[in-house]
Amino acid sequence: MSRNLHEADIDIGLTRRGFLKGCAIAAAALGLSDAMIPRLAEAAASAQRPPVVWLHFQECTGCTEALLRASHPDIGRLILSLISLDYHETVMAAAGKQAEDALEGTVKRYEGKFVCVVEGGIPTKDGGVYCKIGGRTAMDILKGVAPKAGAIIAIGTCATFGGIQAAMPNPTGAVGVRDLIHDRPIINISGCPPNPISFLGTVLNYLTFKRLPPTDQLGRPLFAYGRKIHDQCERRAHFDDGRYVERFGDEGHMNGYCLYKVGCKGPETFSNCPAVRFNDVEVWPVLAGHGCVGCTEPGFWDTMTPFYERLPGVKLPVGKGIVQGADSAGKKILAITAAAIGIHAAVGAGKKMAKKKDGRKTGQKTEETR
Repeated sequence: MSRNLHEADIDIGLTRRGFLKGCAIAAAALGLSDAMIPRLAEAAASAQRPPVVWLHFQECTGCTEALLRASHPDIGRLILSLISLDYHETVMAAAGKQAEDALEGTVKRYEGKFVCVVEGGIPTKDGGVYCKIGGRTAMDILKGVAPKAGAIIAIGTCATFGGIQAAMPNPTGAVGVRDLIHDRPIINISGCPPNPISFLGTVLNYLTFKRLPPTDQLGRPLFAYGRKIHDQCERRAHFDDGRYVERFGDEGHMNGYCLYKVGCKGPETFSNCPAVRFNDVEVWPVLAGHGCVGCTEPGFWDTMTPFYERLPGVKLPVGKGIVQGADSAGKKILAITAAAIGIHAAVGAGKKMAKKKDGRKTGQKTEETR
C-alpha cells in the first residue's frame, strides 16, 4: 500500500475505525469476503481521486441530502473524499458564471476520465424548456457533458426512470438518463432516495476493480438490487405463517406482523433496504411500520399506487400450509405474475425432486458396483 491508513484518515477527516468500518460495510454490500477489505481500503486511500461532475435536473435534492446525512461511520464524508467533486450546484461555493465555468473546465480538462453523476429527471417536451440552468436546458447540458464522461451514474429514481415528474400524464415529458444517452456505460442507482451504501459500493467497485459493477436488465448494480425486498424482510416469517396487519394501528401492527395487506409492495420490489438499512441506524420504512412503496422500480408512482392497497396476484399463506387467493382491493397495478411464495415453493419442490432423483441414481450405481 503506497500510503498507510493513518495518512488516509488525516486526509479524509475520519478516524481509522470509521474509515475501515466504511470499507467493511461496502465490502459486505458488494458481497465480497473480509479478505477484500484491505484492497478496498487501499483504493479508498489512493491520492488519485476520480473527478466527478454532478448534474442536478428535475428533483428535490433528496438523493444528495441522503448522501450528506449518511453517518456511523460518516459515509458522506468518506464518499466525498473518495472522489474529487469538481461540480455540484448544491455544495460548491461558486455560483452563476463561475459555477458554469467550473463545469466547462472540468469537462474539457478530464474528457473521457471524469464520472458524470446525474440527479433528477430530464424533461423533453417542448424542447426541454421545463428545466433550465444558465439559460441551457437539461437536455442540452446532459448531451454536452455525458458523452464526454468515462462513466455515468444516475442516482435516484428521477434520474434512472423519470421519477414523480414522469408520473401520468407526464406533462413535461420527463425521462431517465438511459432514455437519452446510449453510448456510455450507465449505472442506475434507483430509489427515492437510494441508500448511500449503494452509491459508495458502486464508487469503490469502480476504484478497486477499474470497472462498474455487474447490473440487472435495468442497469442497477446486482449487489444492491439483485434480490426482492420481500425475500430479505424481517417480517417475512409473519407472511409465511399468515399473520398480517389488517389495518394500521391494530394488534397485528403493534406486534410487527406482515404489512402486505395494507399495501406493502415488497413482493415486487428489488432493493437491499432490509439488509443495509438507512444511515446505519438499523431503521428502514418496513421496520418502522410502513409498507414498502416500491420506489426503486420504474414508474412506481403509477404502477405501485394506490400505495395502501394490496398487490394483486400474490398467494397468501394463512398458516399450516393453507393458501388462499388475495383479491385486489384496488386497480390492477401490476400484471398478474407467479406468486412469490409459489415460486419459492416450486423451486424448493424442484430441488427436493432433483435430490431424490440423484439419490436414486447414486443408489443404483452403488448396487451395480456391488
